[in-house]
Amino acid sequence: MNRASLAAMVRNHPQLVAGLAVVFVVVAFGPVGSLFVDTDLSRVGSAPANLTPTVDHLLGTDAAGRDLLAVMVAGTPLTLWVGFVAGVVGLGIGTILGFVAGYFGGWIDTVIRGAADVLMTIPGLLFLVVLATSLHTTVTVNMMALVVASLAWMIPTRTIRSQVLSMREAGYVQVARLSGLGDLEIIARELLPNLLPYLAASFVSAVGAAVLASIGLEALGLGPQNEPTLGMTIYWALYYTSLLRSVWWWWAPPMVIIVLIFVGLFLVSMGLDRIANPRMWKATS
Repeated sequence: MNRASLAAMVRNHPQLVAGLAVVFVVVAFGPVGSLFVDTDLSRVGSAPANLTPTVDHLLGTDAAGRDLLAVMVAGTPLTLWVGFVAGVVGLGIGTILGFVAGYFGGWIDTVIRGAADVLMTIPGLLFLVVLATSLHTTVTVNMMALVVASLAWMIPTRTIRSQVLSMREAGYVQVARLSGLGDLEIIARELLPNLLPYLAASFVSAVGAAVLASIGLEALGLGPQNEPTLGMTIYWALYYTSLLRSVWWWWAPPMVIIVLIFVGLFLVSMGLDRIANPRMWKATS
């Protein structure tokens, strides 16, 4: 990409560029930080406990003897991984069900729409808490991602279904049918490419929702106990009463990273939405 193209992109899509920059910084924080910080110090008992921030431990240590800078470096990629996996699984299932329900209609649409509508009436966090507590094994990062993904498909299913319903009677779809293309070919060649910007925005939103759900579960102590994810870091900070003890370096760093994650994802989602729905944004501007 030359300078002119880059300048045009920044000028036309400032939210998208700013969001991508923030997300890039957060994503790169783990790999780059591991070059300068020993992530083994994120383990329990790897450092003296209850140290205030010093030159040797820039963010201090917690009551379990973990260097909190090492915890941030090791835990940020884990939290992003949970959101990514849950977003991919949830949006993947939602995309398939949404296309099937919206394009084929009939009893298939009734079953899929009914299942999504019924499950959406159940409080999401309550369902995830029950599901997480019913696991009779040690929760891992991947298990946490799948638990969160179990409710991540319903909203994409409904929204993608509504999009496909409005597109399936379009003129270009009718022409494709008359030209002899099968249903799956029409979906793959005609409908899916037109929804790619919308699917990209939906994926970003799904990742943000998955990160939020995982942090909520972990803050309740239902996450991977042996992994330094951001949510579990907040849980241990609450467990050791960091707020009452005014030990800000136990809870402030993960909160800052979480805020950066959501600000970046929000800006990316807004920028992609402007690309997917240019008419709506022009009407509101």
